[in-house]
Formats: sequence, C-alpha cells, structure tokens
Amino acid sequence: MKKIFLFTACIINFAAASQSQKWTKEKATAWYAERPWISGSNFIPSTAVNQLEMWQEDTFDPKTIDKELGFAAGIGFNAMRVYLHSLAYKADAKGFKKRVDKYLEIASKHGIQTLFVFFDDCWNATPKIGLQPTPKPGIHNSGWMQDPGFPASADKANDKELEIYVKDMLTAFGKDKRILLWDLYNEPGNSDKGDKSLPLLQNVFKWAREANPAQPLSAGLWKWSLQALNTFQAQNSDIITYHFYEAMQDHQVIINLLKTHDRPVICTEYLARTKNNTFENTMTLLKKENIGAINWGLVNGKTNTIYAWNSPPDSGEEPNTWFHDIFWKDGTPYRQDEVKVIRKLNGVK
Repeated sequence: MKKIFLFTACIINFAAASQSQKWTKEKATAWYAERPWISGSNFIPSTAVNQLEMWQEDTFDPKTIDKELGFAAGIGFNAMRVYLHSLAYKADAKGFKKRVDKYLEIASKHGIQTLFVFFDDCWNATPKIGLQPTPKPGIHNSGWMQDPGFPASADKANDKELEIYVKDMLTAFGKDKRILLWDLYNEPGNSDKGDKSLPLLQNVFKWAREANPAQPLSAGLWKWSLQALNTFQAQNSDIITYHFYEAMQDHQVIINLLKTHDRPVICTEYLARTKNNTFENTMTLLKKENIGAINWGLVNGKTNTIYAWNSPPDSGEEPNTWFHDIFWKDGTPYRQDEVKVIRKLNGVK
C-alpha cells in the first residue's frame, strides 16, 4: 500500500487551481449528468502500428476504422480514446484535419464520441514522418511513438509550432459535439522522464485554456509517486481521469481518493488480464461507482497489445491469455463471456 499513501499525499486537500478558466465543479457535474454512462476503448485500427500510421495520408484507413468501430458499437460502447500526433499535423496540417474530420464522421455514425489525446510520453522516443516500423513479433506496442518524443518533450516545452498545433486543433474542433473530451497529455513523466515533462504539461494546459474549447480538458493520473505532475494534473483538469492496471484490492482506495475532488471521474485506461484486471471485476466496479470505463484495446492488430508489457514470448506466438483487446480482426470476440459482461453493463441485449 506504499503507493497508495504516496498518492494520498498528492491529492488530499489540494488548493483551488490557479487557472481562471477551469470548469467549476457544478459545470463539470452537469456535463457528466447530461450523457449516458461512458464506456469504450482506446482505439487504433488494427492496420496501424502507431499514431502516425493511423493519421498519415498514405496509410489512413477509413474502411477498417468503420468496420472496427462497428464492432465497438455492437457491444454498446459509446466512446473511443484516440491518439493524435503532432508530426502528422506538421507534415500536412490541412490534410490531417480533414482525416480527423473523416474519423469523427465515421465514429459519429456508430454513436461514438471521441476523447482525443495530444502528447504522450510512452514507448519509442524518436518519431519520424514517413514509413513506420514493422511490428516486432510478440512485442507490446513495438512501433508506438512518443509525441513529441525525447528529448523533444523537454527541449520543445515552449515550442511555437506545438502551440500552433494545439490551438489550431482546438479551434477547428473545439465546438464539435462529436468530441467528448480533450486528453492533453498521456502519462506525462513516463519513460523515466519524471518532472522533465512538467513544463510541456503546464504549457499544453495554458495553450488549451487560451483556445477555450467547449469540451472539457484533462490529463490522466497514472503513477501515484509523481507528486508534482499529479498535483498539476488534478488541479487543472475539468474532469478527473486516471489509469489503473493493477489488481482489485487497491482500486477502491484510488476511487475513494479521486472522488474527494467532487468532480466526475473517468478511468481512461484499464484491462490487464494477466494481472487480474478484467472486464468482470474492473468494468463492473466502474459502473457501480458511476465512473467512465475506457479499456486499452479494441481489435488485435499491429500494435501487438495482446502481449503483456515486459514478457514477450520467445517465438511471438499468441499468448495463452491476451493482455489487452477484445476482438479478432474479423469481429470474433476473444472471449464470448467477456462480451456478454460488456453488453450487459452497457444495457445491450
């Protein structure tokens, strides 16, 4: 429980956030009450190894996106969390926004709203435009790219091009009802960056507040010992979001602490079957607590997220137990009993 105590020190008795445009608790509560219980997945089409392959013109794949979001709608999901990438925008800003609009058109057709993610500290640190790497057999997210990367996330904290990117996207789509929420920075401090990510985190919130979108802003808590980052994220988020991949015994404690903020809460990453973090226990708990539930992974594809983070099989064969993901590429569920649970929780017969 040491992690929990560290987390407690970070979030209890926070002072009021300094950002004058942060949503009031009343506004955040009303926003959450206006919509059905939020449930869904982190989504990337099975044909993309990373965010750049998803969004670059040559590999953008609306046919697969349409098919796979249909799988999601069929089990009652109403939200997808989707990563953008600043390099795809930099290479072709007009085309990038056109493709984002096309994705939103497809998602909306299926009754799905989207949480878009801007920056990210996870996995490979040197993203490049163009042809993306081939997946490495058995390696979880072998081709996933950080955004803007490292040392770029520290060196470019005040970068004018990143500011233009964030503000342009929030201006273009800031009143778009197909968008549920803006997740400004995924897992800041990951990849051993720690507080080196704080300046960019602070600036992306500043830029987003200046753009003033109609949708709420957030950045998810994920590692409870990162005190400075956790404090800033919690103090400046309109809606509290977080990640939880551990077993159940600590989850209720985390939920109770997060609810001290008296704001709506969404779990934007969960599901790690080999750690006993499942739909049966975690999604059920989140529904009971009226916390949004967005698991990692929809369709088994090039990201290789059926494999656990740090234990690849020697030959790359299918693992005995999938770590993430719900469907095979043809729409067949990995486990029919899980899909029954998801459908029941989503009120789908």
